[in-house]
Amino acid sequence: MPCPMASAGAGTATGPPAGSTTPRRLSRLCALSAPEGGETDSAGRPVAPPAPADAIAHGIGMVHQHFMLVPTFTVLENVMLGAEPRARLKPAAAEVRAELLELKRSIGLDVDPDAVVEDLPVGVQQRVEILKALRRGARVLILDEPTGVLTPADTERLFEILRGLRHSGVTILLITHKLPEIMAVCDAVSVMRAGRIVGHRNPAQTTPAELAELMVGRKVALERAHEPGTPGALALRVDDVTWRDAAGTVRLHRVSFELRSGEVLGVAGVSGNGQSVLLDVLAGIAPIQEGRLALAGGTVDRAHPADSARMRRLRVAHVPEDRQRRGLVLPFEARENAMLGYPGRFGDGMWAWPSAMESRALPIMNDFDVRPLETRLPAGGFSGGNQQKLVIAREFAEGPEILLLAQPTRGVDIGAIEFIHEKILSLKRQGCAILLVSVELDEILALSDRIMVMHAGRAVGTVDQGAATRRQLGLMMAGEAPV
Repeated sequence: MPCPMASAGAGTATGPPAGSTTPRRLSRLCALSAPEGGETDSAGRPVAPPAPADAIAHGIGMVHQHFMLVPTFTVLENVMLGAEPRARLKPAAAEVRAELLELKRSIGLDVDPDAVVEDLPVGVQQRVEILKALRRGARVLILDEPTGVLTPADTERLFEILRGLRHSGVTILLITHKLPEIMAVCDAVSVMRAGRIVGHRNPAQTTPAELAELMVGRKVALERAHEPGTPGALALRVDDVTWRDAAGTVRLHRVSFELRSGEVLGVAGVSGNGQSVLLDVLAGIAPIQEGRLALAGGTVDRAHPADSARMRRLRVAHVPEDRQRRGLVLPFEARENAMLGYPGRFGDGMWAWPSAMESRALPIMNDFDVRPLETRLPAGGFSGGNQQKLVIAREFAEGPEILLLAQPTRGVDIGAIEFIHEKILSLKRQGCAILLVSVELDEILALSDRIMVMHAGRAVGTVDQGAATRRQLGLMMAGEAPV
């Protein structure tokens, strides 16, 4: 198959390490920003689309790392939004519905057109994004970190879809940091570092180790041996926590577990099985409805509720799974984001001292290699990986007694993953009790001392790290195997 810049077949490329400009370069290809130089050809013809509509007309489509969907719209409404074939909506919807049925028949993309997007699992939402691009005639499909929010099963399903698109003649530009994906699905790979192409390789003639070294600029340990902890005093006890959403649906059902200082308790499960709700309850974002939390600083139950401010006073830090919606205020400067959740330390009353914010932000951004090292740059101006490191730097710097850690390495490069893992283990060595939620089973197995599996809102079992296998965990995640 041809290389990434070819006009047919499936082109592929690894994603950039932190601080590179790949997302920006792709936004230029999609006409989301203006190029400063260079040329782009498609099918032998120069392409310089002045607007996104022109890029779409040239057959260029993009699925962004953070989906561009209207949550309250149906699948059909999202797919036709901005590309209605007729002025009258009813006949236009009928025509688009027929097009979706044809796409389902031809490439196997099966999505209920009448489902509301916010009710769909994240893997299905991604299919909606792909359908949007294909329905607009995309022959070059750009996917930015497409598996960052997917489970292993969703990832394999995505690969099946991509292979089908490749056979139908669609060129795919896959931006990813995950080397197993490169080796499994790519026909050619180009590696970027610090905004430059540093190598082209054929996956069949290279190794993950070589690609990692090209990406980071040094040798990288691709596998980390588990480092046993020395659990100490009980830091958190969760007893029979049950939680229902506004519709009365039980999202957590009598979840109980213990977490000790100096250990990492991993939480494994298919997305949507209660992990997110559990973290919200523990962080004080969702009010506790039934059950009880016991911490060194007090008890949390219905009679003694806690919001996020109280949980922080109890030395509970939280790295949320959605950095943009929960972890940052994107228009705020980096130094302002570095104080979120801890305002009392940087001012008096309603005011924050710029010098205090600066002295807080600069060292933690430098320690966590947040690039660029610009404390006054709005958080929205950083890449996704650097946004993640900014959130982690803020929470880790507080020296928490309990750390709620969700998807810590989502969207970051291999070198940053190695760095973040070491920071997690450093906190564990200092006696922090860490609850780690991740869709990456390799990450769970590498960092956890014990692994709790969740299915359908229940904690179905806990396994010691040394006895856990991927197969056993996968069966438990599917609700098909006992401990």
